[in-house]
Amino acid sequence: MTAMTSVPDLFREAVAALQSVRPRPEVQLETMRPPQRLAPWSYAVSCEVEGPADVLASGRLVLLHDPEGQEGWDGVLRLVMYVRAELDRELATDPFLPAVGWSWLTDALESSGAEWTALGGTVTETSSARFGDISGPARTDDLELRASWTPTDAALRPHGQAFCQVMASVVGLPPVGVTLFEQRQSS
Repeated sequence: MTAMTSVPDLFREAVAALQSVRPRPEVQLETMRPPQRLAPWSYAVSCEVEGPADVLASGRLVLLHDPEGQEGWDGVLRLVMYVRAELDRELATDPFLPAVGWSWLTDALESSGAEWTALGGTVTETSSARFGDISGPARTDDLELRASWTPTDAALRPHGQAFCQVMASVVGLPPVGVTLFEQRQSS
């Protein structure tokens, strides 16, 4: 949280709502230092998750509060999300990947019951090839999802749950309560 003498009640309530999110066990949330110059008050969490095929993803969710609002926010609170995940080569070449990546976010927001306005963002695919004496795999493919939206009130728990759901979707975790065949224990 940005250190200020009189923290607005709305911001305090929004932070408490985000802190109340209890993600599934595979999703690890940690408070991190928020950006300092985007708004008078800010709060941020980072996230790491590993999927069933050793797919790794990291992300962060940042809450911004400006009592006067900012152009394009359509409100006084703003959530900013960044997610980066490794992809296998086959998935990286799928022409529908950007639309699917965006639907992970919109579906998560809708299914969590979050209410928002002014949603926008990008889905970026990158491929990197290594040459010479650099360590690591010869080729890597990544997906980046960047988005921001304005929650309609300080009840941000559904928004935090949606962020956790996006993280799980990106790495290919099945819905809670569903077991992948590869994960089943033999008796």
